[in-house]
Amino acid sequence: MTEEWISAWEQTLEMADAWAAGVGQAQQATMTAATRHLELMGNTYARLWGQPREEVMPEDRRFRDEAWRENLAFDLMKQIYLITAQWMVDMADGLEEVSPDLHKRAKFWAQQYADALSPTNFAATNPEVLEEITRTGGANLLQGMQNLMSDLQQGRVSMVPDGAFEVGKDLAVTPGKVVYRNRLIELIQYTPTTEQVREIPMLAIPPWINKYYVMDMRPENSMYQYLVDAGFTLFTISWKNPDDSVLHLEWADYMEMGVMEALRVVKAITGAEKVNTLGYCLGGIIQEVTLAYLAAQGEEPVNTATYFATHQDFKDAGDVDVFIDETQVRFLEWLMEASGGYLDGRNMAATFNILRANDLLWHYVVHNYLMGKEPPAFDLLFWNSDGTRVPGKVHSFLIREFFLANKLQEPDGIEVKGVGIDTRRITIPVYAVACEGDHIVPWRGASKIREMHGGPVRFVLAESGHIAGI
Repeated sequence: MTEEWISAWEQTLEMADAWAAGVGQAQQATMTAATRHLELMGNTYARLWGQPREEVMPEDRRFRDEAWRENLAFDLMKQIYLITAQWMVDMADGLEEVSPDLHKRAKFWAQQYADALSPTNFAATNPEVLEEITRTGGANLLQGMQNLMSDLQQGRVSMVPDGAFEVGKDLAVTPGKVVYRNRLIELIQYTPTTEQVREIPMLAIPPWINKYYVMDMRPENSMYQYLVDAGFTLFTISWKNPDDSVLHLEWADYMEMGVMEALRVVKAITGAEKVNTLGYCLGGIIQEVTLAYLAAQGEEPVNTATYFATHQDFKDAGDVDVFIDETQVRFLEWLMEASGGYLDGRNMAATFNILRANDLLWHYVVHNYLMGKEPPAFDLLFWNSDGTRVPGKVHSFLIREFFLANKLQEPDGIEVKGVGIDTRRITIPVYAVACEGDHIVPWRGASKIREMHGGPVRFVLAESGHIAGI
């Protein structure tokens, strides 16, 4: 680990040198903050004399409670915090003499630090918590401590109540049965609801870092139920939570034992010559690599391919970029090796939660621990917490070949079992959907699929984010 610590220290020195070289930007950020503080002082003085209150900084939804506006002390505290938080981010943003990646990480962590210091996150400076303490006589803090101890035991912040949902009863209720299983997957075939079905069956390929039912939450928003009702003979891969016996598996094994084996079984069950496929996020990546791998050998078992929120150009890998450089990848590989050769699903979930810390971390810190309440039942967050382990070799290949080196862009840049992967060999019709507000798979990078395939591609830009948009 010595090299990692040296690299981290070198990056710290690089930022220090950049701040020294960028005195002008730092001065500008400080002057802007000072001007805002002076404006706030003037507004506060005017308010004391009965003038209407004015906001120096834009409204922030963390401060929704009326006390943050009506109470002068809390209003002043809020605006001082918002000015200072923006100053911290502006100081990091002013690091112009560093690499773009380091600049992005500096700004990200400055924002994380600023978010953590919000007065809403502390009992003594949150008017809602103080009101709850008065109402309950402090019982909310005792209950919050119990909630905290429970979460420490399970290793994560609770986002849904225990027992709020049951898979197969409340979620993933589209009727179906397991028709095939091996060491890596279970293949589910859904029960038809139409008198006649379409000639070509469909295989859904979800990501393997969470459970398969991301596209089968509830009947009213289930993609699987929609497809079955539309007459498709639908199958989906359910990736098993790998145990010690399969932690040696590599990327090629996930292709062969996962996607390729599922295609073989679907064709055998239905008698179809070809299959339509639908890949979501990482499922879309392995779908694409598998199709290119088969195309390189003259095989074309798929009729059409659909991609939901799937990376193509990893040059802009979204907010997750801040966790991907050589130093951090080496640390992750060391961590996986120390954990027994796998990536714990809780670590992956925590990473994605940090990307939206105010919504997926600090909100629950306040709600669960300071207010002493139980989180509301939300199906999407239940799925988000229902993660799986990933073999270390599979995850390392994904991070290094795709995210770090961006080799999917290069013809034959990635090699699987001696076969070069060139997505331009894929000539079947493609339908690709990206989401405008997706912070995990930015739509501009996903849209590069139009240039990376050799056949017709229809690209659709949807609203909302990575899950809700789909």
